[in-house]
Amino acid sequence: MEDYIFEVKDIVYSYMDGTKALRNININIEKGKKIAFIGANGAGKSTLFLHFNGINKPEAGAICFRGKKISYTNSELTKLRKEVGIVFQEPDNQLFSSSVLQEISFGPMNMKLDKETVMKRIEKAMDATAIADLKDKPTHFLSYGQKKRVAIASILAMEPQVLILDEPTSGLDPQNSNAVEDILNTLNKEGRTIIISTHDIDFAYSWADYIYVMNRGEVVSHGTPREVFISKELIEQANIKLPWIVEVYMEFNKGAEFNKESLPKNKEELFSLVKNK
Repeated sequence: MEDYIFEVKDIVYSYMDGTKALRNININIEKGKKIAFIGANGAGKSTLFLHFNGINKPEAGAICFRGKKISYTNSELTKLRKEVGIVFQEPDNQLFSSSVLQEISFGPMNMKLDKETVMKRIEKAMDATAIADLKDKPTHFLSYGQKKRVAIASILAMEPQVLILDEPTSGLDPQNSNAVEDILNTLNKEGRTIIISTHDIDFAYSWADYIYVMNRGEVVSHGTPREVFISKELIEQANIKLPWIVEVYMEFNKGAEFNKESLPKNKEELFSLVKNK
């Protein structure tokens, strides 16, 4: 049996104006995996993420974390949020302290940890995100990419087992985007479950272990990247595009029969296939 860290069972959620944001969502997220949610704007990705640490409460259905149904008492939500950290899309919506050091220390200090433990966590989080040289800088003087990394570090300092990031590479140049990807990969290798939403289909395809495709508040497809992107019709229905690697491969093999196992996962695999054709 799979070791699921989240089990989402028939959850329904509506906005205050009555708009159905989530419609009978059923998903199981395996512990220690890299998970990507993709879909057009308004598909429900961000709304779903706010259910994972209890910011939103479903009007129907239930969410289990580590096999236990989430309870919405203050004490239980506090425990949950120590285990499940969310990094929002816009770092300016998350950063509020006057310096990087104060920003990263805020979470562990509110966990009532002793000063030595707090400092160790701060140093570890800064090392993981390569921002130790920024510790005394005012957060409002940082570049967008630096703010993204500080936002991640501020959550890492609380040492959650699940890290959820809404559009982690949005607005970043290639260098900063690669830096964030490296951070996520390192954290995953340490055993953390990483869950992201992204409009960067190429990133989702090459990075994720498992992908959920959402459209109008529903999960319309899920599986490994190869399983999801083998269906061009489904991707078009969900109003997203095919990864460039898959498009090139399909064009290169136009008229030939192929299955999901034959799809290259990254550009190195694609170049190898083209070279050996």
